Amino acid sequence: MVAHPALLMVGIVLASLNMRAALASVSPLVSELAAAYGLSSAASSLVTSVPVLFLGLGALVAPWFGRRFGAERVLPAALLLLGAGILVRVLPSAAALYGGGVLVGTAIALLNVLMPGLIKRDFPDRAASMTSVYTGAMIAGATVVAAASVPLERALGGWQASLGIWSLLAAVAALAWLPQVVVARGRTGAAHEVRAAAAPGSGAVRSVWRSALAWQVTLFMGLQSLWSYVLIAWMPTIFTDHGMSRSTAGVVFAFNNLIQVAGAFAVPLLAGRMRSQRPLIVLVTTMVAAGYAGLMVAPVQGAWVWSAVLGLGQGGAVGLALTLIVLRSGDAVTAARLSGMAQTVGYLLAAAGPLAAGALHQATGSWTPPIAAVLGVCATALAVGLLAARNRTV
Repeated sequence: MVAHPALLMVGIVLASLNMRAALASVSPLVSELAAAYGLSSAASSLVTSVPVLFLGLGALVAPWFGRRFGAERVLPAALLLLGAGILVRVLPSAAALYGGGVLVGTAIALLNVLMPGLIKRDFPDRAASMTSVYTGAMIAGATVVAAASVPLERALGGWQASLGIWSLLAAVAALAWLPQVVVARGRTGAAHEVRAAAAPGSGAVRSVWRSALAWQVTLFMGLQSLWSYVLIAWMPTIFTDHGMSRSTAGVVFAFNNLIQVAGAFAVPLLAGRMRSQRPLIVLVTTMVAAGYAGLMVAPVQGAWVWSAVLGLGQGGAVGLALTLIVLRSGDAVTAARLSGMAQTVGYLLAAAGPLAAGALHQATGSWTPPIAAVLGVCATALAVGLLAARNRTV
C-alpha cells in the first residue's frame, strides 16, 4: 500500500529534480572555486569527482538501508542529507567544500539506488514510462540549475549563495515524501523484500554479482556515467579555455542539459516497446562520440551543435542505462539489487573520469588527449551495451 499515486508521482518528480542539481550547480562556477581556494586543475576536478566517488560508495549501503527502513523513509532522509551537504559545501574552507561533496554524493547515491526498485514495485506495468518521467525530471533539474548558477552568483553576491540556495529544493522534496512515510509506518523495507521474493513463481533470488548480464548492465551504466561526468565537470571550462565568455559557456552548458531531457524522456519509452534495445545502444553511443569529436576539432565554432548532439546522446544513454536495470530484472527485489550493483561499480568507475581528464589536461596543456580518451570509452560502452541490451533477465 502506498499513498495516493498522484502524491507518489509528485514525490518521485521532486526527488528526481534533486538527483543532479547539486552536481550541475558547481560546474559553471569551477573557476571561481579554484580562484577562491587556489586550486590546480587536478584539485578542481576533485570538486566534482568526490561526489561521484561517493555516488559509488554510498550505493554499497543503499540496498541495506532500503531493506532495513523502507524506501519511503530513506528517500526523505536522503533529501535532508543532501540539503545539509549543499550547505556544508559553502562553508569558508576547502575542507568543507570537499566534505560537503561527500555528503552530497552519499545522499544522491541513496536516491539513485532506491528509485528503480521503488518504480518496479509500485508501477510494475509502467516501469519504462515511469523511468522516463524520473530521468527527464532529473535532467530538467540539472538544466535549470546549470542555467541559473552564474546569474544567481551575480544576483546574490557570490558563488556561496548560488550553490547554497539549492538546499531549499531538497527540503521541499523531503516534505513531499511525508505522506509516504506516514503510510509506510509499521512496515520495513525487509518486509517488502520478503513479500516480493516470496511471490508465487518468483523462486530463489540469484546473486546479481555472479551474473554476466548484470556486469554488462553495470559496465554500460559506469561508462555512460563517466562520459557524462567529464562533461559536467569540464564542458564550460573547455569552452572558456578556447575563448568563449564564462556566461556564454554557462548558457551552452545549460542548453546541453536541456536537450538531455528529450533524450532521457524518449529513449526509455522506446526501450520499453522493444524486445532488444541494441539499436538504441548504437544510437546513443554514436551521438556521444560524434559530439565529443566535435569538441575536439571545433569547440567554439560548433559549440551549440555539439551541445545538442551530446545532449541527446547523454540523456538517451542515462535513460537507457536506468531502463536496462528495470528491464533486465525479473522482479522488484532483483531490480533493487541490480541497481545497487550497477550504481556502486558504475559510479566508482565514473569518478575517475573528471579527475583523469583534469590530470591529462594539466599534464599536456590541451583538451585533445582527454577527449580522445573519452572516445575510447564510447567504443567500450558500445561493445558492452550491445550485450546488455539482449532480451534476457538476470
